[in-house]
Amino acid sequence: MQVHGHRAKSAHGVFLAMALAATTLSGCSSIGETIQNGYVVDQQTLALVPPGSSKEQVYLSLGTPSATATFDSEVFYYISQKRYRAVAFMKPHIEEQSVLAVYFNKDSAVDHLAHYSLKDGRVIDMLTMTTPTGGVEKTFLMRLLSGGVNPATAAQQLLSRVPSNNGVRY
Repeated sequence: MQVHGHRAKSAHGVFLAMALAATTLSGCSSIGETIQNGYVVDQQTLALVPPGSSKEQVYLSLGTPSATATFDSEVFYYISQKRYRAVAFMKPHIEEQSVLAVYFNKDSAVDHLAHYSLKDGRVIDMLTMTTPTGGVEKTFLMRLLSGGVNPATAAQQLLSRVPSNNGVRY
């Protein structure tokens, strides 16, 4: 009887491991996820804003732009991206990027439209709000540990800047 009980426990353990593996693999069902963000341009909508259209007509047809020109409000940008990730927990990479630029003339009428793709520019991460720089700024602790700061000199410089007795030094 004891051998049969051991087999039952072993079979139960195998069944439990298989159930756990099946549950884990079912969480990976989102393999190959494609994410679409932004304004998707179609030809029917573009036909509603031919050259000569007003800004109001552009707003009604295309909606609010993703961005406008920084120094001149005479360009509207409608941006879309298609990103792909192999597994749900991985960082997606950009497969396609499309920018529709609507240029206006001095009379605020559509002058011309332009399409830009990923090959026309470079990807800019708009979320981090950081600009890459060429050098590295060291903190006080980093300079201290690298030997770039003499603590006695730094303290002396700080103390000499502090005015005492209304700025009069002795």
